[in-house]
Amino acid sequence: MALRIGIVGAGSIGCYIGAALQMGGAEVCLLGRPRMADELAEHGLHISDLRGLKYSVDAQKVRFYTELSALPEQDVIIVTVKSGDTAAVAEQMAPVMGRNTTIISLQNGVANAAILRQAMPNSKVLAGMIAFNVLQMGKGCFHAGTDGAVMVEAAAEVTELGAALAVSGTPFEAQTDMRSVLWSKLLLNLNNPINALSGLPLKAELSQRAYRRCLGLLQREALAAITAAEIPLQRLTAVPASVLPFILALPDFLFTRLAQPMLAIDPMARSSMWEDLERGRKTEVEWLNGEVLSLALNHGLTAPANARLKALIHSAEEGGRRDFSGPELWALISQA
Repeated sequence: MALRIGIVGAGSIGCYIGAALQMGGAEVCLLGRPRMADELAEHGLHISDLRGLKYSVDAQKVRFYTELSALPEQDVIIVTVKSGDTAAVAEQMAPVMGRNTTIISLQNGVANAAILRQAMPNSKVLAGMIAFNVLQMGKGCFHAGTDGAVMVEAAAEVTELGAALAVSGTPFEAQTDMRSVLWSKLLLNLNNPINALSGLPLKAELSQRAYRRCLGLLQREALAAITAAEIPLQRLTAVPASVLPFILALPDFLFTRLAQPMLAIDPMARSSMWEDLERGRKTEVEWLNGEVLSLALNHGLTAPANARLKALIHSAEEGGRRDFSGPELWALISQA
């Protein structure tokens, strides 16, 4: 019997993962906004990645719902809503979740699984994360422009999930310390607001030292707070997390030689925060830079660069500028 999987929050990540799982033989139901339902009903669902993957689900085979109460019972529910929507979605899920349904959070930030557990104490909730970017291209097309794995808290229930993802070539890892994984991913996600404010694709942005210096400064503040909180970090890149700020500060000619894996990015790839601003949506900056700021303050530290960047993103959400050059952004956050 095929694994029944519901995706709650079928946006860029949700639609991509849903199609990848359907490619692997799972029975997938998507739950999302009416606009997305209409788009997939007209164009179908199509995914691609920088390694050459191409897979399509015909429109008539896309099972899309716009009301949680209409979603059939599932073996696994994967939550991919924005972090700011987690509490509200959890409240809606609580009365309708089957007792045997496993719930997996595949979201940015570090606190979403805890929010889901609090709302559904009788359900099995597993933390997870996705280490690659997906860009919504329009007409039902979703493109993964960077490499990375899907990581989920180790449990017997995730074995079939990993097998289904393997068919699409999507790496999958069961992890025993998801707190460490989530903070390690957050450290990398601190580039999201920089990319959003640069107006550039990820590869073009990371190829410029001034933007990388901004990221290194944000990471140094985060690393100080993480160290004070005694949170272990996992190595999600070719170099240890503690070395990243040094590597990022290298001159361009050295960085492009020594950090090739970091630049193994599709030229069209952009951060999810850029996409949020482009579509007029609230961002997840409070669950990224805001988390760094909270952790720092809780341990008697400050994180002024993260606080300044958070303010710049909130300004962009209200229509403010989001085409800063690297030197402009560096001047703003380094003097915060």
